[in-house]
Amino acid sequence: MSEILIRRAEKADLPAIVAMLADDALGRTREDTSTPPAQAYLDAFAAVDSNPNQFLAVMTVGDDVIGTLQISFLPGLSLQGAWRGQIEAVRVAANRRGERLGQRLLEWAIEKCRERGCRVVQLTTNKSRLDAHRFYERLGFKASHIGYKLDL
Repeated sequence: MSEILIRRAEKADLPAIVAMLADDALGRTREDTSTPPAQAYLDAFAAVDSNPNQFLAVMTVGDDVIGTLQISFLPGLSLQGAWRGQIEAVRVAANRRGERLGQRLLEWAIEKCRERGCRVVQLTTNKSRLDAHRFYERLGFKASHIGYKLDL
């Protein structure tokens, strides 16, 4: 059996990442899983990959991408100049859910944030994702703030 690894995403991983983003009720309405990936995904990947304060990660087993998340390292003045790790787009492939891979992926991301000197790790999740809320709370995250978004 192949070892599970977590590494920086590569351009070739994009179709698998987008497929995971699209694999739920919300994602189906907002993602484009056509191949090759749409230019917008290629442009976004290039921007993320070239930014030292961004880390798009994939979890793999052999050649298969089975999980993904993105960490944004955010400097700020509040909390006496604390850096924050913002975790986004956490996904595990549908056929691998229930194996605690999401927990492993989040624990890895939290450690990356510690290594970068972050004092806070934060994330948002859609109000409708009740299973995700329970998952994050089980890992020690607290629903301490209310988030707002404005689509442009």
